This record gives sequence, C-alpha cells and structure tokens, in this order.
Amino acid sequence: MTIMAIQRFLLTYLLLEISMVSAKVPAIIVFGDSTVDAGNNNQISTILKSDFQPYGRDFFGGQPTGRFSNGRVPTDFISEAFKIKPTIPAYLDPTHTIKDFATGVCFASAGTGYDNATSDVLSVIPLWKELEYYKKYQKDLRSYLGNDKANEVLGEALYLISIGTNDFVENYYVFKHRSSQFSIEEYQNFLAGIAGNFITELYQLGARKMSISGLPPMGCLPLERTKNILSGSDCIEEYNDVARIFNEKLQGLTEKLSKKLVRIQLVLLNPYDILLEIIQNPATFGFEDAATACCGTGLFEMSYMCNKITPFTCSDANKYVFWDSFHPTEKTNAIIADHVFKNCLAQFL
Repeated sequence: MTIMAIQRFLLTYLLLEISMVSAKVPAIIVFGDSTVDAGNNNQISTILKSDFQPYGRDFFGGQPTGRFSNGRVPTDFISEAFKIKPTIPAYLDPTHTIKDFATGVCFASAGTGYDNATSDVLSVIPLWKELEYYKKYQKDLRSYLGNDKANEVLGEALYLISIGTNDFVENYYVFKHRSSQFSIEEYQNFLAGIAGNFITELYQLGARKMSISGLPPMGCLPLERTKNILSGSDCIEEYNDVARIFNEKLQGLTEKLSKKLVRIQLVLLNPYDILLEIIQNPATFGFEDAATACCGTGLFEMSYMCNKITPFTCSDANKYVFWDSFHPTEKTNAIIADHVFKNCLAQFL
C-alpha cells in the first residue's frame, strides 16, 4: 500500500470515527405523562403524586422519587441502553442542576395529555408548559456548555414523547365537555393535530431525533377492568380499539412529518402489541398476575390510595404486570423499554 493510499485509508477511518461520534446520542430529553414522569409532580400543587412509599421501593436505595412505579420507568432503561445514565432526572427536582440535565432531563407530568383540558382535571403541567420549560432548559444549557456545544447536544439528543392515555380515560370518557364537542374519531384527529404541532415546534427549536409513543391497550389497565366488573372484569375492547386506531393515526403522522421536515428522524414507538402480549401470556414473561395490580387490592388503588398502610399490597412486584391500577411494574417497564429500543431506537446508536 502506497503512502497516499494509507493516508486515504486513515482519513476515511477518521471521518467514519467522527461520524460515529457525532451520531451518538448525548442526551435523552423526555416529554409526557405518568408513563415517564420522573418526579415533576412532586413540585406542583396536585393530588396526583407518588413521592411516598411503597412507590419506589425497588428503586435505587428503595426511595420514592415521584415515578409511578415500584422502580424505574421505561425512559430510564432507554437512557441506560444508550449508555448515558441509569436514570433521567426530573426538571423541577431542586436537587439536580444543569450539569445533571446536560445528559438527560424529564419534563413529563403525571396526569397530563395532549389536550389542555386533560391537564386541568388534576391541575398538572400542560404539554405547552413542558415545552416552555424546555425553552428555558435550552438557554441554561447554552450558558453552561456554550452555544456551539449546546446546539450540538440539542441537535443530536433523542427526544422521547409519551402521552395520550389520559386524554381518553381521564377526560373524554369521564367528562361530557369533549365528548359532546367531538365524536371519538374527531377527538383522535384533534389530538393527532396537537401531536403534529408539538413535534414541528420541537423541530423548529433544533430537535432532529424524535420518537412519539403510541397508546397501550388502555382497556386492559386494572382500573378500567374494574369498571367492567359487570362483564367479568374483562378488558374494555372499545378502549383498546380506540388506542389501536389512534396509533394508526400517529403512524400516518410520523410518515407525513418525515417527508415534510428536512433531516428529521422520527419514529413511532408502539407499546400496544408487546404489552398486550404480556397481558395475554403473562407466564411467558415470568409473571403470575396481569389482571390486578400489586398495590392494595390491585383493582383501583393509585397515587395516595396506594400508600404504605394500604392493605394487601404484594411482597414481590416482579410477579405482577401492573404496580398500581394504572401503571406497570418496573419489570414490565424494562421489558417494554427493551422491546422498543431493539425494534425502533437502535437506529439512533
């Protein structure tokens, strides 16, 4: 090999190395609801909190953090899979600073939705406010890292959006305001429009790598099955159908925006099929109970009704698909995170 050929090889190798480094995800930035809230609700006036035992009993140090699980949530596991850090801190947590947030931050708020009316139900952080916090974070990051480095981090970061279930089960099917205003298909389109606007605004702020999560089989959440007690506590298939159709609309949205927004990498994370498979075949995944939750009777307890004096709480959450009547256990979260990472997010490595 000539000297020129060696030089060309080394240059090619160097450029490849640079592209691999620049393609690496330096931070995970999270928006959404209780599926991914790392503790922001701890700092606001709402009844929807989980910063007390037995929440967090299997988290590092056995401490409740405000995550709605016995341990970590899916975004924590995704951050770990990208070899960034094992947990993503809540933006409003006063024990963390911009130094911690530079490699990952969570703006999510339990109980929120795409629809502002959903966040009003339990006085939680609306999605537009999450975006305002993100804009403040951008300014702080630029002050901390300098404009060039901060812009690189913001452009290469992976943005995870997990939201939507509350719009249906906490809002549309509970209160008459939206259901009298919209048919279910119209409401789905209304929410998908908000999702599209949110993604577009993130893009305009510099985000390029994004994932939006579809809905789970929400008719199979223990709380919804309890409402269906007269029908044998089976899953509410109407809710599952709504989730499936909405996920199809989100898939169409991602395809549309991928063509419209230059250089965007946008994927749909769909937890529906994997969670339904776990619920229908729990033993295959090492679970014993998929119909009721670990906390209390497993039928209705959540937030303050799931506390350290709540009777009947299980001793081993790993046997249960659900931790409380609305949220999965850490074990389920880990399985879902592993599935979406391998099938959807590995392309960002």
